Amino acid sequence: MKEAVNDYVIGLDFGTDSVRALLLEARSGLEINSAISHYRRWAEGLYCDSRRSQFRQHPLDHIEAMETVIRNVLAGVSEEVVACIRALSVDTTGSTPVAVDRHGTPLALLPEFDDNPNAMFVLWKDHTAIAEAEEINQLARRWEVDYTQYSGGSYSSEWFWAKLLHAIRNDRAIAEGAYSWLEHCDWIPALLCGTTDVLAVRRSRCAAGHKAMWHDEFGGFPSTDFLTALDPRLDSIRDRLFHQTFTADEAAGTIAPEWADRTGLPRNTKIGVGVLDAHMGAVGAMIKPYTLVKVIGTSTCDMLIAPMERHSSQLVKGICGQVDGSIIPGMLGMEAGQSAFGDLYQWFARLLTYPLTILLDESSDQRARYQLTGRLLSILDEQAAALPLAPSDEVALDWVNGRRTPDVDPTCSGWMTGIRLGTDAPRLFKALVEATAFGSRAIVDRFEAEGIPVEEIIATGGISKKSPYVMQVLADVLERPIKTVKTEQACALGAAMCAAVVAGIHPDIDHAQRAMSPGFEGEYHPDPRRVAIYRQLYRRYRQLGELQAASISYNEQPK
Repeated sequence: MKEAVNDYVIGLDFGTDSVRALLLEARSGLEINSAISHYRRWAEGLYCDSRRSQFRQHPLDHIEAMETVIRNVLAGVSEEVVACIRALSVDTTGSTPVAVDRHGTPLALLPEFDDNPNAMFVLWKDHTAIAEAEEINQLARRWEVDYTQYSGGSYSSEWFWAKLLHAIRNDRAIAEGAYSWLEHCDWIPALLCGTTDVLAVRRSRCAAGHKAMWHDEFGGFPSTDFLTALDPRLDSIRDRLFHQTFTADEAAGTIAPEWADRTGLPRNTKIGVGVLDAHMGAVGAMIKPYTLVKVIGTSTCDMLIAPMERHSSQLVKGICGQVDGSIIPGMLGMEAGQSAFGDLYQWFARLLTYPLTILLDESSDQRARYQLTGRLLSILDEQAAALPLAPSDEVALDWVNGRRTPDVDPTCSGWMTGIRLGTDAPRLFKALVEATAFGSRAIVDRFEAEGIPVEEIIATGGISKKSPYVMQVLADVLERPIKTVKTEQACALGAAMCAAVVAGIHPDIDHAQRAMSPGFEGEYHPDPRRVAIYRQLYRRYRQLGELQAASISYNEQPK
C-alpha cells in the first residue's frame, strides 16, 4: 500500500447487498485502499417476501456495515494519510425511502417499530405499491398539470410517492408515527453529520427529481391539492418534506464527533450531499454529453447527460426522469434502465439448482448455495457463447420484474417463445441474455426516437467485468462499440470524485473526473456476421412485447 502526501477522499457506495468504501488520493485518483461490508439481516432474507415483491432493509444493517467498512478501509493506512482525509461522499440505491420521526430517525430504530418491515427502508426493487403508482398516473393524466411530465410521463411503483402511500394506507401505526420520509441517500449524510432536525436535512436533487416528481417549475413537489386528491392523509406531508434540493458537488455538513470517533475519520471531514448509485457510477465512468453509461448489475440504470441550453424545454417520453444537475451540475441528467438484468440470470440459475438445494444438507450455509449458483452461471455463460445463432432461435422477454424503460409498467412479465424438445439449459440462458440485450436496444431506440442522440456507450458494473459473452451480445445487438471502465467500483469512484469537489480540491466534477479516472479497460465491437441475425431476433422480441401488451389490454376489458 502506497503512502501519500497530499489530500485524500472516500467514496461510499451502498448497493443492494453491501456497502463499499474506496479511499483515494484526491489529486491523482491513486487507490490507497478499498473495503466491503455486507448487510447481515438482508443476507439472511429477513423482512423480505419475494412472492409479494416485498424487499425491505433494516437501518441497522446500514449503520453497522458503514461503521465496519470505514474502519476497514482505514486499516493499515498510516496516521498521516488518515489525518489528510478531507471529505467523504455517499451514493445509495433508490428510490429507497424510509419513514422517520421529527428528528430524522427511521422508525425501525425505535423500540415500538424495530421488527416492522413498513418502518424500514423500502428497497428500490420493492413492487408492493403497483396499485398506488397506477392511481398516481391516473390522477396525473386528469390534473391540470401533469406532474409526471419530467418522469417520462409515467410514475413507477419503485418510486418515492407510491411507496409512501402504500405504507401509510396499509399500516396505521406507520401513518401515525411518521413525521416525514427520507431517501436512503439523504439519511446517510444526515446521520454522519449528526443532523437531528429532519427539516434541516440537505436533500438530493438527484433523488427528488428522478423519484419524487420534484421540479422547480412546480415549486418543488406536486401541489397539496394534487396530493390530497390522491389521498387525504397526504394533506400536510408537503410541508414536512422540503422545498430546496442540492447537487452532488455541495456539502451536507461536517462529520459529527460521534461518527468521527466511531469510524476513525478526522473531525473536520466534510460530508457531501448524497446521490443515487447509478448516477455516481456514470460520473465514475467518465460520462460526457450524449454518452450513454450502462451501470449493469442486478438491474441496469442507463444514464445520459445533455446540455441544458439545448434540451431544457424538451420532454423525453418513457424514461425514468430528466433532472437538471442530477448527474453533472449544469447538465440535464436523464435516466432509463431495466428492472432485471443480472437478477434474470440469477433467477434462472436458482431455478436449475432448486432440486440440488433441496437435497443439500439443511446445515449447508447460504454461501455454499451462492457458490453453486455462481459456478452454474459460469458454465452456462461458456456454453451459450459457443452456440450457433439463427433467426428461429428461442426468444424471451426480460420483464420478470416488470418493465422500467421504455414506458414503465410493473405489471409486465417475462415470456419465452420457440421452446422445443431440443431446447436445453444453455439455449434458454442464451435467450435470456439476448432478451436483456434487446431490452437495452429498446432504450437506445427510445432516446434517439425522442431526439436525444447516443454517440457513445460505456459499461460499468459487475457483469461488464465478469462476462465477455454478455458484453459481446450487447455490442452485437446495439450495433455499437461498448467501452468498459478499468475500475471495479465506478459508483464509489464517482462518489469520491464528488467528495474531492466538496473538499475544494477540484473546482468541479469535470476536473475531478479528468484527474482521478483510471481510464478504460477494453472495448467490444459488433460482429458483422451476427448483427443481421440479431436484427431479426430483435424484431421478434418487439413483436412478443406487443403481443403481451395486447393480451393485457384484452384481459382488462370488462367481460
